[in-house]
Amino acid sequence: MTSLVERLGHRPDAKLLIINCDDLGLSHAVNVGVYDALRRGLATSAGLMTPCPWARDAAARYRGEDIGVHLTLNAEWAHYRWGPITSADSLIDSDGVFPRDVGAVWRLARVEEVRSECRAQIERALAWGLDITHLNSHIHVLQLPPRFFSVYLDLAVAFRLPIRLTGANTSSDIESSVRELATRAGVVVPDHIVHLHQMGTRKVIEQALSDLRPGVTEIYAHPAVDTPELRAFAVDWPDRVSDHDLLTDGVTIPALVEQARAILIGYRPLRDLMRD
Repeated sequence: MTSLVERLGHRPDAKLLIINCDDLGLSHAVNVGVYDALRRGLATSAGLMTPCPWARDAAARYRGEDIGVHLTLNAEWAHYRWGPITSADSLIDSDGVFPRDVGAVWRLARVEEVRSECRAQIERALAWGLDITHLNSHIHVLQLPPRFFSVYLDLAVAFRLPIRLTGANTSSDIESSVRELATRAGVVVPDHIVHLHQMGTRKVIEQALSDLRPGVTEIYAHPAVDTPELRAFAVDWPDRVSDHDLLTDGVTIPALVEQARAILIGYRPLRDLMRD
């Protein structure tokens, strides 16, 4: 079987690397940090959370970058919340917004309301003028329960978009199963996903790049600039600022990419391959 890197026009031993920024639209500080990482740094892609309060600002800043939709069914912060953009009773908690806990979504959400909400999030990004390159799922809520994964896969097929799979934080059996389902459906997915269990961990990123394997690998981070707004709601603000600094310092990542002999790409080539 022809490998993904070969289908993308590279040698079979090529190491293609997507550096993705999650949580675009979460806040003003995140929007500034993500676009800075894309335009001045080495980030190659990002995912927009369309239900979040600063999503419209993120769309207004868009200049054709490689942006996907970070499908969102949770609002995990204690005092900074957002809710569905559809009328979905099973997707709201007692505060009238998305649940903080992923388990609550899995227990209570009706599949058809999940489907309608996720489709609406994609359609909103399209209406805002984004050339969507891929789909992924906030806190992996769509990537694990089979009934939710079927929604995820159906939307990828309907909009002809590649997706992120679960990566190393799930069992190999689950990873193999969902990858096989995606392949059968004609949905393109990266070969490898590096999940950063801690944001702002330079050693994790450095190790991931030194261990880079042939194929298409995605590493994702959460860059943001240091502002009072970010500090007010995000307990992990130092890690997000560190992610931004790492992706834009102009030394560390370029040197590691060169040492690994990696080729930086976004999701757009995967999307174009899928649509061809």
